This record gives sequence, structure tokens and C-alpha cells, in this order.
Amino acid sequence: MTPGEQTTTASPGANTAALLQGWISRTDLARELGVCEETLRRWADARRGPAFVKAGRKILYRRATVLEWLETQEEVSPRRTRAGGRR
Repeated sequence: MTPGEQTTTASPGANTAALLQGWISRTDLARELGVCEETLRRWADARRGPAFVKAGRKILYRRATVLEWLETQEEVSPRRTRAGGRR
């Protein structure tokens, strides 16, 4: 080792946290959206929800992808018309 060179001995948990930065679990996403995990499963089965990846048994969502998906869900409410039409 040369002078000024540093060694890093990070714990395995720290490496995992850095690796998964920008990703969110299905459980955490359900909590943030205020829906149950089953809803996210149904959306995935119907290909309606945000894109995800499977890493072993884990389902992970990229935060940026979830934000993009949420923006596509934005709806402009249609203008209400009066009942009965014109007079």
C-alpha cells in the first residue's frame, strides 16, 4: 500500500444498501402508494402497474420508473356538463 492510499472495510450490509440505491421493495412501494401488496401483484399480472425486476424472491421497483409511471396515470378531469343539455 502506498502512502495516502486508504483501505475500505465496508460491512456487507453497506454494500447492499449502495447496490440497491434507487430501488424500492414491493412492501415499501405499497406503503408509500397507500395500496396493499396484493394490488401491486394484480397490477403486475395485468401489466398495468410500474415495471419491476425479480431478484431471486425479491420484487424491486426502480424509483425513477415508478415516478414516470405515476406521471402517466395523471388524468385531466373532463369538464362537467349540466344535466339535461342545452335549453
